[in-house]
Amino acid sequence: MPDFVSYTLYFCLPIIFTFISLLLAKSLANDSLEKTEKNIKIENGREKTIKISKIIEVEQANNAFLPSYLGYFFVALSVPYFETLIFVFLVLFLFTFFSQTLYFNPLFLLFGYHFYYLTTINKTRIFLITRKSLKNPDDINLPKLRRINDFTFIDLGR
Repeated sequence: MPDFVSYTLYFCLPIIFTFISLLLAKSLANDSLEKTEKNIKIENGREKTIKISKIIEVEQANNAFLPSYLGYFFVALSVPYFETLIFVFLVLFLFTFFSQTLYFNPLFLLFGYHFYYLTTINKTRIFLITRKSLKNPDDINLPKLRRINDFTFIDLGR
């Protein structure tokens, strides 16, 4: 097989599998972080309904995971034999899968996704994958989330 064909496959296959994983995310359990309504009394004894966000803090997570994935890339470049490469990546895959800590896929960036840590009003820190640009916690309303695990969600809404 010519080199350019194998390089094209090496480049395209991860992108295709990332796209498939985004399609499969639609089958995950539904969840939401929607604003809640609260009635407050104002001056004249009347009540006013306000919406309160369940999020109190937003922190971008893009830079936190990049060194890990760059490390995987450089390990792959330094492995001289295919069998060794498969073994190393199998061990890395099993470690990552069973630790359930790294759900950051840098190829999601190509599909326009951003990564955030959100802190809820219950002081729970969750990891969110979304296409939305989140800045102000008071403006966050996420009605179409899919639950990956107890602390990781992907937002399929636009």
